[in-house]
Amino acid sequence: MTEDDQKQRLTQLEARIAAAKKAGSKAEKRADASHAQGELAWRMVIEMVSGLGIGFGIGYGLDSLFGTIPIFLVLFTLLGLAAGVNVMLRSAREIQAKTEAEAAKAKAERDERD
Repeated sequence: MTEDDQKQRLTQLEARIAAAKKAGSKAEKRADASHAQGELAWRMVIEMVSGLGIGFGIGYGLDSLFGTIPIFLVLFTLLGLAAGVNVMLRSAREIQAKTEAEAAKAKAERDERD
């Protein structure tokens, strides 16, 4: 092999390595995005269940304390459900605002390049 052939092969190898690195980084970004969606879903589920659990606990405690029929249990469980839904919707709005801001930023960058 001549030195020119070796240089040419080395250049081709470097180009293939660079292309493989670019393809790998795109796959990692997609995996991170799917994990972020999963984390968001779990966060919302936990917020809903914690609202229900806290409402149930307060209602049960008040019913035990006052010796009443489960009126407080039902009332505070429903209030806990409402609070959980409210927090869940707030989280969804927060994520939506963040996504819209990123989309607007990307659009502005594309417009600058054009």
